[in-house]
This record gives sequence, structure tokens and C-alpha cells, in this order.
Amino acid sequence: MITNCACCFGIISVIFYLLHDMIGGANYKGYNWMSQAVSDLTSIGSPSFYIANKYLTIYKISNFICCALLCIINNEKNSILKIGIYLFTLMNGISFIGYTLFPLSSSGYDESLQSFIHVYIITGSVVLLSIISISLISFGSFKDKDKVFGLLSILSLTMMFIGAFGVTKFNKQYFGIFERFSIYSTVIFTALIAIKSYLSKTVKRKTQ
Repeated sequence: MITNCACCFGIISVIFYLLHDMIGGANYKGYNWMSQAVSDLTSIGSPSFYIANKYLTIYKISNFICCALLCIINNEKNSILKIGIYLFTLMNGISFIGYTLFPLSSSGYDESLQSFIHVYIITGSVVLLSIISISLISFGSFKDKDKVFGLLSILSLTMMFIGAFGVTKFNKQYFGIFERFSIYSTVIFTALIAIKSYLSKTVKRKTQ
């Protein structure tokens, strides 16, 4: 039952993050998703703040519930995989609380204290924990001879690094594209972990 709920909330979180991105962009006149950050959609005072924030809130709640449920059912014998899941949940918890308390004060980085905390402290913590947790989950999956999920974890990390590289190395007119590589890699990965747990439990039931 808990595994089923985790899987459902994981999938719901991806859907609502995508909706917040698409519907928020549609309600932000002049918004260019190729060059602007996703967080511009929910920055204070943006035209799309209220509508985009509603979808984003549902995403955050669904995402955190999914991760919390994954921690409850996390009885992995593989300690590397277990720690990876706990750290991934911690990352999502910091993202949930941090970005809620410190949204961008305006579109883009305006050098205010709130924007500084949002961009450098919270985002820095989220990125670091994402890399560590997904790396551990990847190693743990290969240790358990789950090559498929191990490769999916590596793909997620690769997307994250492509996004980080693109944001710093390419023209700012492509900032939004590369930022989405990094963000969606972790958003989708949450659902993938939940689906993996669901499938693992299903296989165990059939073999018992």
C-alpha cells in the first residue's frame, strides 16, 4: 500500500512540475523559456506567480510525500543504496522548505539577500546533495546487479552535468534550456525511484 502511494505521488509530482512550467510560462507575458530560469515563473511580483505557485506547491507536497514514503519502506540491505535514498530525500526536503521560504524576489538575480540565499545557499546545497545521493544510488544499484536503474541514475547525473556545463559555458539566451536539463533530471528521478520500489515489491510478492 505504501509503495503504491509513493509511486502515485512520484508520478503526480512530475506532472505538476511540468504543468507549473507550461501554464506559468503561458501566463507570463514575454517569458522566454529558452533564456529564463524556471524560478522566474514563481518569483515575487511575476505575472505568473499566483497560478504557477499553485501547481508548484502541489508538486512540492507530492514530491516530499513520495520521498518520505520511500524512506519508510527503505529496508534495503545494501547500505550504499539506503544512504543514497535518505540523502535524496534530505535534498528534496531542503528544496521544499528552502525555496518556499526564499523564492526569488524578482525575475533573475537582483543581488538581494533573499535572492542570494535562493541561488547560492539553497541551490548550492540541493545540487551538491543531488550529485552525492544519485551517485550513491547508482553505485548501490550496480552493487545489487540492477544495471537498468544504475544506468538510469548515470543518465540523470549526466543530464545534471550537461545543464550545469551549458549554463556556465553557453550564451545566456540558452540559460533556460540548460537549467531545465538539471532540474528535470532530479524531478523525474524521484518518480523513477518510486516506480523502481513499486516494481521491486511486485516482483518479491510474485516470487514468494
